[in-house]
Amino acid sequence: MPRRLSTTRTFVTVALMLTGALGLAACTPETGPSPTPAPAASETASPAPSPTPDGPVLHPDGTAEDNLPLFDAVTAKVWEESGSSSGRAYIDAFVAAGFDKGDMQVTQDLTTVGNAVESMQFSVRWGDDACLVGQVGPSTGEPLTVVMDQLAEGRCLVGDTRPIDW
Repeated sequence: MPRRLSTTRTFVTVALMLTGALGLAACTPETGPSPTPAPAASETASPAPSPTPDGPVLHPDGTAEDNLPLFDAVTAKVWEESGSSSGRAYIDAFVAAGFDKGDMQVTQDLTTVGNAVESMQFSVRWGDDACLVGQVGPSTGEPLTVVMDQLAEGRCLVGDTRPIDW
């Protein structure tokens, strides 16, 4: 299961994630306007699923840090079950765990020539200032998850992201 990173390692990981996202932005076609900011997660979050004694649960009124264990567990489960770099697999799993799809972003999972990407990022905007961000793919080794500050206009990921229209 992925683990929490130290502050220094978190900074390095975040820097690498942003660099990777910028690189992806240069390789992907323009997908249209950026999404408009959504209401705070506490106003739009889906009801929490029934608690299970074996794992973390969604805390709709909690902080991003309170919800990182669930985000981390969902990311690890999808990766362990499929080794997937399919953005849809992660988004669908987050929705099933109770996260609001309207607060999510995901990068492309295929390159412009149709090959699987080496690294894919996904995120859930949390409230007005935080994001849960994950990264998976052959180049990351193990899945990485962190809490980061939101970017301008309520975005969590840099560059073009794919529409979540399913």
